[in-house]
Amino acid sequence: MKKYLEILKKCPLFFNIEDDDLLRMLGCLGAKVELFDKKYTIFAEGTPAKYIGIVLSGSAQILRVDYYGNRSILSSIAPSEVFAEAFACSEIGSIPVTVIANEPSEIMLIDCSHILHTCSNNCGFHQQLIFNLMRDLASKTIMFHQKIEITSKRSTREKLMSYLALQAKLARSNSFDIPFDRQELADYLEVDRSGLSAEISKLRNEGIIENRKKHFVLL
Repeated sequence: MKKYLEILKKCPLFFNIEDDDLLRMLGCLGAKVELFDKKYTIFAEGTPAKYIGIVLSGSAQILRVDYYGNRSILSSIAPSEVFAEAFACSEIGSIPVTVIANEPSEIMLIDCSHILHTCSNNCGFHQQLIFNLMRDLASKTIMFHQKIEITSKRSTREKLMSYLALQAKLARSNSFDIPFDRQELADYLEVDRSGLSAEISKLRNEGIIENRKKHFVLL
């Protein structure tokens, strides 16, 4: 696990935990690392909600697919970020979404029960771990409400500009990259791809944005 130490130190789940304690903690938690090729399913909808995932390399996406096969991207997950923690902590029977590897990825999996229930070793860092988990869940709740605010806009233009404004705020710059290609952005905003492309072209022509692939500039 030592080779993953630097990326794990950036993970919000392990905030304020010393390196030596972190390595011991991973053994105590029974953490395991699995490799997933591009587009392979990490968690399938309907599987038991048991594990918390951490992206060590590559990236992943959380998807919701409706009865008719329409896909909506709920979020994109980058290295050091945590996913599926809300489902695992809630102890619901199964996961209501699908998580896929967006590219070849290394994923750390931790059984959530090992976090929520202290072990017989009485590890001193366990309380910090639980505190970090609760703070991470609170942060994810805020992100979820931000997505609702974006997708609740009436028009494709309003949804797009709301999303781009949020990304500019997060980047602290009017020039930034987004984690989605055009189809993925349409899936995230829950709009038609052709309509989204037309709107991006209009905004460029109106001098409101500049755009090249995943890079945007708000003018």
